[in-house]
Amino acid sequence: MKAKLRPYTVRDICNGFVYSELEGKGLFGLAGRLTIQPEYQRNYIYADGKRDVAVIQSILKGYPLGLIYFNKISEDNLEVLDGQQRITSLGRFVTDKFAIKDEIGLEQYFSGLAKDKQEKILNSEILVYECEGSESEIKEWFRTINIAGIPLNDQELLNAVYSGPFVALGKEEFSNSQNANVQKWSAYVSGSVNRQDYWERALEWVAKSKENIGAYMSSHRFDKDIKEVKTYFNTVIDWVSTVFEDVESEMRGLEWGRLYELYHDRPFDSKKLSHRVAELYSDPFVESKKGIFEYLLGGEQSSDLRLLSVRVFDENTKRTAFKRQTKDAETSGLSNCPVCATGHEGLKTKQWAYGDMDADHVTAWSKGGSTRPENCQLLCKSHNRAKGNK
Repeated sequence: MKAKLRPYTVRDICNGFVYSELEGKGLFGLAGRLTIQPEYQRNYIYADGKRDVAVIQSILKGYPLGLIYFNKISEDNLEVLDGQQRITSLGRFVTDKFAIKDEIGLEQYFSGLAKDKQEKILNSEILVYECEGSESEIKEWFRTINIAGIPLNDQELLNAVYSGPFVALGKEEFSNSQNANVQKWSAYVSGSVNRQDYWERALEWVAKSKENIGAYMSSHRFDKDIKEVKTYFNTVIDWVSTVFEDVESEMRGLEWGRLYELYHDRPFDSKKLSHRVAELYSDPFVESKKGIFEYLLGGEQSSDLRLLSVRVFDENTKRTAFKRQTKDAETSGLSNCPVCATGHEGLKTKQWAYGDMDADHVTAWSKGGSTRPENCQLLCKSHNRAKGNK
């Protein structure tokens, strides 16, 4: 890959800058010759009143912005390879999309700045490497460089590697904060739209695992639609919202794609589930609210109690129960494990050491038993494992 260093001014780069609030649309500079956000680039993430402002303040203080890289795609056309966040911040500022604070703390848009400050910004020099090479060389370069100190996440890298119409359509649907569906999706999907998290989740669900996303994108790279991804994603979301009537904050970010595959063929009574969710939420012994939903979908199996992190007996409670049981066993001549005491002759009088016993709910938690001292007993490890949820 060849790279030629040449200087540009902010005036040059922002000449003809067009910006749309729809991410990925209308991001151009150099009088239309420069595509600022190619399809493989991440969305603009500097619009936070800090990083975008820092770019402008750096220019005004004469600080260098660092090298920027353009990809020469034809004799007359370029696209940003690295520096999209900085360039977009500059373009948005000179077109009055955000303000900075002046020396006395007053907010100033570009059009309201003193003429000398406007000229200082517009005449500031930015060093740009114009790169030429094959698509694979450009993509490999893109994978290895650091974008203004914020490394690309996994999905942003995959977007670069498998760029094409499929990625462009996917970003338009799932990486667009103006999409009216985002508010509904956000009840069940965590992360940032701008950082490709929703797009990644949609791909993960349809590909059946995060590890399969790359292979799925490769096989669909040149597709002219994303119908399969959209249909599957919305099917999962609609299933969750139908099964569970109430939306709880802990539902956000759960593995709904996996849960849909496991349980979508089962019949559920949404009203009964809603009642059980409320009960489990109010249960003081349930420590993991996020596990409630998978626990209920699975039919409240004893093997799934780990999902709830049901509060266990503390050390003092367990030792008190052990001492009580051992004292009673010495008086009766029977084992200090209640199950052994009623069982085979060989273990009927066995006195177990504390370390050979586990705490158990006399009445199982799932059957209404509490995690209180009066409901605690110690069983030998083998009988505790065998008891399960009985």
